[in-house]
Amino acid sequence: MPEKIFIFDTTLRDGEQSPGCSMNLEEKLKMARQLERLNVDVIEAGFPISSDGDFEAVQAVARQVRRPTIAALARATRLDIERAWESIKEAHKPRIHTFIATSDIHLQHKLRKSRSEVFAQAVEAVRIARDLCEEVEFSAEDATRSDVNYLAEIFEAAIEAGASIINIPDTVGYSVPKEYGPFVNAVLSKISNRNKAVFSCHCHNDLGLAVANSLAGIENGCRQVECTINGIGERAGNASMEEIVMALRTRKDQFPYFTEVLTEEIYRSSRLLTNLTGMFVQPNKAVVGKNAFAHEAGIHQDGVLKNSLTYEIMTPQSVGVVSSTLVLGKHSGRHALHKKYQELGYELTKEELERAYFFFTKLTDQKKEIYDEDLITIVQDGMKIIPDIYRLKYVHSSGGNQELSSAVVKLEKGSQTFIESSHGHGPVDACYKAIDKITGFPGRLLDFSVNSVTKGKDALGEVFVHVKFSGRSYTGKAASLNIIDASTRAYVNAVNKAIYEQLRQQEKAAKASAAGE
Repeated sequence: MPEKIFIFDTTLRDGEQSPGCSMNLEEKLKMARQLERLNVDVIEAGFPISSDGDFEAVQAVARQVRRPTIAALARATRLDIERAWESIKEAHKPRIHTFIATSDIHLQHKLRKSRSEVFAQAVEAVRIARDLCEEVEFSAEDATRSDVNYLAEIFEAAIEAGASIINIPDTVGYSVPKEYGPFVNAVLSKISNRNKAVFSCHCHNDLGLAVANSLAGIENGCRQVECTINGIGERAGNASMEEIVMALRTRKDQFPYFTEVLTEEIYRSSRLLTNLTGMFVQPNKAVVGKNAFAHEAGIHQDGVLKNSLTYEIMTPQSVGVVSSTLVLGKHSGRHALHKKYQELGYELTKEELERAYFFFTKLTDQKKEIYDEDLITIVQDGMKIIPDIYRLKYVHSSGGNQELSSAVVKLEKGSQTFIESSHGHGPVDACYKAIDKITGFPGRLLDFSVNSVTKGKDALGEVFVHVKFSGRSYTGKAASLNIIDASTRAYVNAVNKAIYEQLRQQEKAAKASAAGE
């Protein structure tokens, strides 16, 4: 019988530590609900001690996402562990994930502690966590640069203290598969009580080997894999969830294992993460990249037309990739649009359908051919994760390479209307300066990117911006056939997130102050 591999998704914790990938509470919740639909086994929702915002987001995920195990990360200290437990104690299936470094280089230069001190701290941390939570995972940070015998001893003691999941991370992405696999095997062979725990691998992608190392870990005894959607994460990222899952599914001859991931939800999960973070997937990315199922060479096209197995080892449908099929037209009604969204896997509320239909009709006035990708972009662009504080009503911008650009922007805020003009180094810059004048809340643009949704001159353009307001970065996004419109609305989206967070913190402080009185 094939053995199950548990998928531990750390997109919301390790993945969110990617520069520019931070999410607010509402965005984390939206991503967590999609991970639940994807049917991952464990969602690591965050690092609660790191900030009040992260604590609140983990707590919200624990309360509202019920099927998967919800894990919270904690260093091997009482304060961290108790904070983690406080955030997840209402989860249907909570897990405390505690860690400490075990390599001599970390002990000497970071912790400045002896092996015996770290050993004692690790065991005590697991005991504290186990007293609070039935399920405890222990990780040895920088395990692959640790002494095998010492690592086995600390794991054996952690299991004895109550850890039922043991993680062997390649924290700095230094290992190669022929090294990592035997390392895992060697460690496990030295642990007398290994049958009392599930062993896990957590590999980083600094050498581009995170997925290969994870598969090597599975072959040598790991039954949980820690990974992220699109492989996002610190530095070069983590092992890519979709690549691991599809490797196990596609190469059953090499890997007699299975996961319970609903692979048809993979592409939608990837797209949602891009929409929330603005981090695009490279076109040639395995499984979810734009070119993953594209065939340009004539000989390939001929083979695929005759039999897709000639050049496709998995079908686009198996991971939920939609084809660029021409859909609907100018005279299509709400019923047809609703039915099409159902086919694409989207169950829209009446309000969401109305919003999607409004933008659909606007798009059909400007574009003859509407594709599945256009419809997906429309519905994702219309997602109301936070309320619109400011709404763009009008934008006009002009410029060229020989003169200073100018812009006029009209924004609405409730029943109020504001109009401002400005100059800038380009039409987009001029628009952003006009918005700053209206809001009185200037931002610093950190990143600006444009992505074409489909092919052709009339393709929808998605614009993502990362903007810093008051020392914190926010992502804004919008899509339109007009890049100035999309660019302006993306910036307004970031402004709204920043103001919404500011108001939320003020409300929280007021409640705390009232409670103190």
